[in-house]
Amino acid sequence: MNEYQEKLKKKMDEYVHLIYRITKNFPKQELYGVVSQMRRAALSIILNIEGYARKRPLVCLNFLENSYGSLQESRYLLDFSLTEKYMSKDDYGKGAALAEEIGAMLWTETSNLEKSSTRIKKSRNQSK
Repeated sequence: MNEYQEKLKKKMDEYVHLIYRITKNFPKQELYGVVSQMRRAALSIILNIEGYARKRPLVCLNFLENSYGSLQESRYLLDFSLTEKYMSKDDYGKGAALAEEIGAMLWTETSNLEKSSTRIKKSRNQSK
């Protein structure tokens, strides 16, 4: 992984730990509902980046897209949880800011990989 990818992974790790900390204070009746779903979505963001270590660009792209989808899911759950008053505005702000930063970084990584994949395909087609 390059420096940018390491920074992205570090932010994702920070986000997962924040979500786990925040959800410890959610109502007990949400343990198997919002708490479980929010934690799984947050974990899925970084776990899909582990899959990004694969060598083939299209496989990597799939893992990045899955990670981005999980981020969007957890982002909705942050909004939902604030509306239901399960978390403070301060915790929401921290989570939302991290989610925005991670989303922008994932989008950049995805775009760069798509561009490099397109160049590789064109190069292969020209050499045939």
